[in-house]
Amino acid sequence: MKSLDQKLAAIHADPQGCREFIIADAKDADMAFGIGAPGKSPERHDAEVRQRTLAEYREQIRQVVRQQVVDIVLMSASTSEQLVLRERLFDNSPVTPAVRANDTTDIFAFRGSVIPQSASRPFRTATIDHAQCGHLDCTPEERAGGVDLGLYSLTFNNDCELDLETITAYKEFREEAERKGFRHFMEVFNPNLPGAVPPDVLPHFINDVIARTLAGVPSSGRPVFLKIPYPGPAALEELVQYDPHLIVGILGGSSGTTRDAFQLIHDAQRHGARIALFGRKINHAENQLAFIEFLRLVADGHITPEEAVRAYHAVLETLQVRPWRSLDEDLQITETSMSYSGSSSTPPTRISASRSASSQAASTPAPKLSEMSPAERLAYHRERLRRELGD
Repeated sequence: MKSLDQKLAAIHADPQGCREFIIADAKDADMAFGIGAPGKSPERHDAEVRQRTLAEYREQIRQVVRQQVVDIVLMSASTSEQLVLRERLFDNSPVTPAVRANDTTDIFAFRGSVIPQSASRPFRTATIDHAQCGHLDCTPEERAGGVDLGLYSLTFNNDCELDLETITAYKEFREEAERKGFRHFMEVFNPNLPGAVPPDVLPHFINDVIARTLAGVPSSGRPVFLKIPYPGPAALEELVQYDPHLIVGILGGSSGTTRDAFQLIHDAQRHGARIALFGRKINHAENQLAFIEFLRLVADGHITPEEAVRAYHAVLETLQVRPWRSLDEDLQITETSMSYSGSSSTPPTRISASRSASSQAASTPAPKLSEMSPAERLAYHRERLRRELGD
């Protein structure tokens, strides 16, 4: 059984008391950024920008899946075809594969594009059949061989004609998905048109949009969970309390500092979120496997965000990986954008050494961390990650 299904079952069984937390690595950026999606190559020189290749991007996904720390890896349909259908990478893994099931125009964020500045319009490149079996018109037997989970994204702009087009397309997708046994999770972005909703009303606008959109949808067609920009404590608690079985996840937005990522997952969980779906925050990390390890430790309450940043830098030093920022800079909490086209206020300016950790993290029983002092927890995690990721 996949860890995602186990955790969802546990959350539904005890919505108030369950402490399970789901982490997804969103490796679907090629549906938004094009060639720039994989990120900058660690083998470039300061005066020469080189992006990672698609092959390198997919190799990073393989490493993340083998690490078995995240619960979901979200991919484009083309990457899913390679890793799920051809390589069968997920067959004996607790990690669930998922595909981006639609690509609304507000994520057309490739170089030179001004499309995200216009009102979002619904569109789907991928098909459910291609995700499930790799070609159109799957047989019933073929459908079980591929992916059965997809991300469906909606952007409401408080405009009757535009929003009607958006929810009509979603209705058509839901009906097709139910017929074909395809699960989905629903992503709701903030409006991409300036002034669509007053800032003080925006979090509650998103909450009401979600409740209104799903009110007419029975359990057979509902999303298995939500993905939204972090709206702040009050609005998040409002949504979680409204329906405890509407499992809420938060998206990561732009990369920001390492503290931004660890603090976001900590704060979101504290106020009721049960899922974090991080794309650029993971993909832009100096060492993705170590970064993911610390996301899990923060999410599971074993270490504080500040301790995690310090320990992560200690691991980078052990691995001889040069960090993007100094420790003091990386401990800062900064404002980061929550849209695909946004950019971080502290973009990477340095590149790490070419060495990266590709070994699978070992699974060892954890001691009673709650009984340790902060210094003892920090020392424990430094030593554990040194063993798992290499000297």
